[in-house]
Parts: sequence; structure tokens; C-alpha cells
Amino acid sequence: MGLKEQIAGDMVTAMKAKDAARTSTLRMLKSAISYREIEKGGALDDDELAKLLRSQVKQRRDSVEQYQKGGRQDLAEKETAEITVIEAYLPQAASIEEIEQAVAAAITETGATSMKEMGAVMKATMVLLAGKNPDGRVVSETVKRRLG
Repeated sequence: MGLKEQIAGDMVTAMKAKDAARTSTLRMLKSAISYREIEKGGALDDDELAKLLRSQVKQRRDSVEQYQKGGRQDLAEKETAEITVIEAYLPQAASIEEIEQAVAAAITETGATSMKEMGAVMKATMVLLAGKNPDGRVVSETVKRRLG
């Protein structure tokens, strides 16, 4: 069963269980998938779906940050709950140790010595971490710390 079918099946299960928060999140995901398929003009493969889900998580993390700055803890908690539901469909995120190792390897590979080469190091690191669902913000902070 593909990721799209799993999301649809889980949405039906959540509806039957009257789990409003999970149902709402899965409906939003299903809608985002449909919208992306219309944009593309065809079905999405699992890699494209994973990319879409990572994008949805990133949007929610940004929203949580904004809500916390604005003093809206209730909305921040709602977004955090949505992140938890979405992340269940993503592969296990890369650990801090894996990110550290990949950044070190990328710096060695590119020969970077200053912040000017951060883009090249980031690109090489993301290639090394492909399929491990790395958090781009953590990777960026690690690269900055190593080059800075």
C-alpha cells in the first residue's frame, strides 16, 4: 500500500474513532496531495509525497514559532499536534550524530574553510543525508557552527 492510500485509510479510521484533530490533519494532507497532483498533472510517487510531507512539517514549525512569539500558545499546541501526525508518515529523522558526521564528511569533500562555502557544504550534506529526512534547520546550524 502506498503512502497516499495509507493516509486515506487512516483518515477513515480517525473519522470512525471520532478523533477530530487527527481527522482534520489527515484531511488537510489529502487535500495538499490532491492539489500537488493537479499541479503536476499526474500521481505523485512516494519520494514526492515525502517531500510534500516535509514541506507541511516545515510550514507548521514556522507557524509554531510565530504563534509562540505572538503569545498564542493554544494555536502553537494545535500546530505541534499536527506535526506529530504528519511526521508519523515520514521516515525516521536523521539523528544529531548522523547530521554531525554528514557535515564533517561534506566539509572534507568540498574542502570548505569559511562561511562563503556554506551553500556547497549544505548541498553536499543534504545529498549524504538523502532518504533520512534531515531537519534542514539543524543541518544549517551545524554547518554554521563548523565553518564559523
